[in-house]
Amino acid sequence: MNDTIDPSPQLQDLARLVGTWQVTGGAEGTVRYEWLPGGFFLLQHVNLTQLGQPVAGLEVIGNLRPFGEPPSAEVVSRFYDAAGNTFDYIYELAGDTLTIWAGAKGSPAYFRGSFDAADTTLVGEWTYPGGGGYASTMRRI
Repeated sequence: MNDTIDPSPQLQDLARLVGTWQVTGGAEGTVRYEWLPGGFFLLQHVNLTQLGQPVAGLEVIGNLRPFGEPPSAEVVSRFYDAAGNTFDYIYELAGDTLTIWAGAKGSPAYFRGSFDAADTTLVGEWTYPGGGGYASTMRRI
């Protein structure tokens, strides 16, 4: 019996994010994605300004795997910011379209964007309940 578990294909598909990106739109600054050794978690380092306020933090993206249990089907994340907040997300990549659900899948708060053919630009929009949200463009630098 082989007890070896590999990173999920859904997580591996997010390799398109690895690198440093310039963010423009409703939030401005840079984000950097890198793999934690082993490839089971993707880390996002955030250094943005939104609504005139700095947003700095770390997001850990991967499949949940409580001790002794199989990995979760969904790719989830938790974002930790410099103000002490935590936010949970679910990542879903279908073709060139990335959806990041705030909280649970199907939430009324989400990001949806599309990669260009070269994976150097991701253009989308954050949508919030009640009509809020903002456009966001990430360009690889």
